[in-house]
Amino acid sequence: MDAGIIKTIGRLALPLAHISIFIIFFWFGFLKLLGVSPANPLVEELLSKTLPFITFGQFILILGVYEMIIGVTFLIKGLERVALTLLIPHVIVTTLPLILLPQIAWHGAFSPTLEGQYIIKNLAIVALAFSLIAHIRPMGTERQLR
Repeated sequence: MDAGIIKTIGRLALPLAHISIFIIFFWFGFLKLLGVSPANPLVEELLSKTLPFITFGQFILILGVYEMIIGVTFLIKGLERVALTLLIPHVIVTTLPLILLPQIAWHGAFSPTLEGQYIIKNLAIVALAFSLIAHIRPMGTERQLR
């Protein structure tokens, strides 16, 4: 029975990973486009510290579309490399509040606020993305491992 469960989970793991990461990025990006993302105040504060010459309205639309594109690229088989290329700068930028906005991200040493926890959970997204990339063949080979 154990082997059967593991085999079934093995067959479902990659498709579920693709769908999960798509939902996270597409949904959160879409909320930004609608102007109802709970992350908007954090984004606005970070923007004022890093790119004050861009209006929040412009940036949030660009960020929302960018996140939706990340989600779509993770959903489409064969675009994993593109997805990872888009994900890396996104993760770097979304981690910046831990350093640049400590009053928002931390209660104290090693005690993140809810916003800080929201950012730190991105480690799980990075690990999920890496696991998806680990299942594709290097460039120049005929077919992907699946």
